[in-house]
Amino acid sequence: MRISELYIYPIKSLRPVRVTEGLLTDLGFTYDRRFMLLKVTPDENGGPSKMENMHISEFPQMALFHTALELPESFAGSNKVVVTYWPPSQEDPTLTSAEGNQLDHQDKTVPSTSHASGTDCLEIPLVPDFLRLNPITVTMHESSTTASDMGEKYNSWFSDRFGFPVVLAYLGPSTRNVLGNLTPTYTTRTSRWSEILGMSAIKSFNIPGYPLFPRLTAFVLCLLCWSHLPVDTRGFSIMASIGINVVGVIVMWIGMSIFLTILMKRRKAQIGFADCAPLLVISQTSVDDASSRVAGGPKVDLTKFRANVVISGAKEAYEEDFWAELSVGEDNPGKVRLLLTGNCVRCRSLNVDFDKGKFTNKGDGNLLKRLMKDRRVDRGARFSPVFGRYAFPERGAVGWTIRVGDEVRVLKTNTERTVTDWPGLAY
Repeated sequence: MRISELYIYPIKSLRPVRVTEGLLTDLGFTYDRRFMLLKVTPDENGGPSKMENMHISEFPQMALFHTALELPESFAGSNKVVVTYWPPSQEDPTLTSAEGNQLDHQDKTVPSTSHASGTDCLEIPLVPDFLRLNPITVTMHESSTTASDMGEKYNSWFSDRFGFPVVLAYLGPSTRNVLGNLTPTYTTRTSRWSEILGMSAIKSFNIPGYPLFPRLTAFVLCLLCWSHLPVDTRGFSIMASIGINVVGVIVMWIGMSIFLTILMKRRKAQIGFADCAPLLVISQTSVDDASSRVAGGPKVDLTKFRANVVISGAKEAYEEDFWAELSVGEDNPGKVRLLLTGNCVRCRSLNVDFDKGKFTNKGDGNLLKRLMKDRRVDRGARFSPVFGRYAFPERGAVGWTIRVGDEVRVLKTNTERTVTDWPGLAY
């Protein structure tokens, strides 16, 4: 099996960016779901306004907003996401083919400025200065975090197009807790060293001896700390003084290693604005099966499934229901592993007409009903069909890049389907 498509969703529930590669972080791909929209409802009595998370399952018009990433190669430019609004009366020929499938209008992780001149666009910095922004609380599926309100310029642009007050929220360094039984059991802590010591970025360059870098960094830090301690070795011989300093540095290094190891072990998986997990994995074979259920209609637009990773080459449809662990890549066998901990149970977002920004029961607009027939296979969500698997990057995978065309191997399978258990999640 191989990766056939990769997607990044800079702003939750808006149209995705199709990429050829993605850098893995603890929260999924870099720039994935770092922003989200919230509907603002003023209080009639003058109290604090109510903020409602905006998901495409409740606000189908979100499908009319397309995104593109601009990542200049020079340091003179700034990374940004370009949002383009295409109302139903406008047709963007670069977005759909005659068969109704989304075309690859964004095939590179470093695209050029591809939005059409004169179209309705908004440019948003991918890494805004959140310290200058007002903090807001975002609670999704009973898991809360502190985000940042991007401000009037961006809020007004979205508000004008939705027709009601909207806030654009930026995740920043914040995270949300993983609830229920989706938390993965990590088998390696290597990448925690890298993250804590700021070394994870060099992993993707395949520098020889990389595993020693974090430990050497810790040793150098200990050496610097020891050199500033008021240790008086006067009265000792030169050899004794050297021995005291060497032992002191080693003891400090061991102490730091033990502390970091305990810290690594206790640190649990976190998520950002993604619903339940950093990544969503689907199988092209299963997409083909779903398409076959739509009689006489166009092929199902797989972007409706909101996946990050699309895998082709599975022998049977829905065999991914039992996948527990995947290995990705030929150049780094065993280094990049994805832990699949839960099912993605589906909602009426599958029935959204992406071109019109509204629900429909025509064509693949009745896909949810079609899947209801035999895909309600999760005992924890008996009224919702399952399509795809939630995944977490193994800690050793953080800092690695996965690409379209990478080989995918199933390392572990479950004997039974996992059961969804997330408090407060409506199925």
